[in-house]
Amino acid sequence: MGQCLAGAFDYVSLPLVIGCIWVLAATIVAMLPMKYQYVPGVALLVGAPALIIWIGYAHGWFFAVLGLFAFASMFRNPLIYFYRRARGERPEIPK
Repeated sequence: MGQCLAGAFDYVSLPLVIGCIWVLAATIVAMLPMKYQYVPGVALLVGAPALIIWIGYAHGWFFAVLGLFAFASMFRNPLIYFYRRARGERPEIPK
C-alpha cells in the first residue's frame, strides 16, 4: 500500500499548489461583504500575474493561458472597472 502512495505526489508542483491556495483565497474573499473585499481582493489581483507566469514557466504556455482565462473569469468586474478608469470614465463602485 505504501508503494502505491509513494508515487502519488510525484507530479505536484509548488506553483500549482500555490495556485490552488490562491483560488481558495479568492473564493473566501468573494464571500465577504463588499466593503471588506477591497484590500484582500487587490492583493489577489496584483499577485495573480506573477503566479500565472510562474505556472507557465513550470508547465508551459498552455497552462498559463488556462490560468489567464480563469483569472479573467474570476476578476472580470474589477478588470472592467480598471479598464474603464484607464479610459477616463468614472464607473460606479458597488456598495
